[in-house]
Amino acid sequence: MQPLAAIDSVHPTTPDGRYFVVKGQLWRCSNPSLSEEVRQRLVNELMAARREVKAAKASADSDALKAAWAGVHQAKVALGERGDVWWTDGARDFNRCNGDCQKF
Repeated sequence: MQPLAAIDSVHPTTPDGRYFVVKGQLWRCSNPSLSEEVRQRLVNELMAARREVKAAKASADSDALKAAWAGVHQAKVALGERGDVWWTDGARDFNRCNGDCQKF
């Protein structure tokens, strides 16, 4: 299971440890099999990409914004928060589900 320190008690996690809940919406947790060193490097890359998004928005540079969003996406996929699921039991992915999850 994912250590909860990075998520904190403000956002509860599902019993299976795959999601944390914000305002009733499920968000996929990072892959708990990542080493702390790798996880931290990816988080640093994610935060740098988010700063690039902010800077690109401030400068109204659409090319830089597109590249920055790609960096955010790439980091989130590497963390296991997007893309293929990190669990292997065949359970469906309910990432970003907010209410009627049966449609997934």
